[in-house]
Amino acid sequence: MEGSNVTVIQTDPGIFENKVLAEGYDKKCIFCRIVNHEMDTELLHCDEDISCFRDIKPGAPHHYLVVPNKHVGNCKTLRKEHVPLVKQMGEIGKEILQKNNVTDLSDVRFGFHWPPFCSVTHLHLHVLAPASQMSFMSRLFYRLNSYWFITVEQLIELLNSKEETS
Repeated sequence: MEGSNVTVIQTDPGIFENKVLAEGYDKKCIFCRIVNHEMDTELLHCDEDISCFRDIKPGAPHHYLVVPNKHVGNCKTLRKEHVPLVKQMGEIGKEILQKNNVTDLSDVRFGFHWPPFCSVTHLHLHVLAPASQMSFMSRLFYRLNSYWFITVEQLIELLNSKEETS
């Protein structure tokens, strides 16, 4: 991307051979197609479990989406067993920001849209920075303490309060 100063920290397309496609892939899901290299989208990070790429409608100078490689619905479908995944997504978001010279982690916004306010029903963490430079509409779409946007910490707390499933 011309004029971009985003650092790609890890991309290994070989890790996807016969892994993601075999389980947890929805051919109708745009994010499944992106993490399986079926779309012309630059992956800023990809490992066995998680990928990250730029949001196509950025709400801040840095706006990334962190997604599980296997298709997972939205945050409302998650269970207590998904807490490690949510934590890992948050950590990858922080890594991406730091690798791209975002050092003030107090001026960031991390969170998930709460259904029915999801445009794509594949779990995705919005990572925006600096939050102080978000537009009026972005401040509305990614508003803290709203019924349509939930932070990583709020989601973890909610999941931890759920009963274990057997």
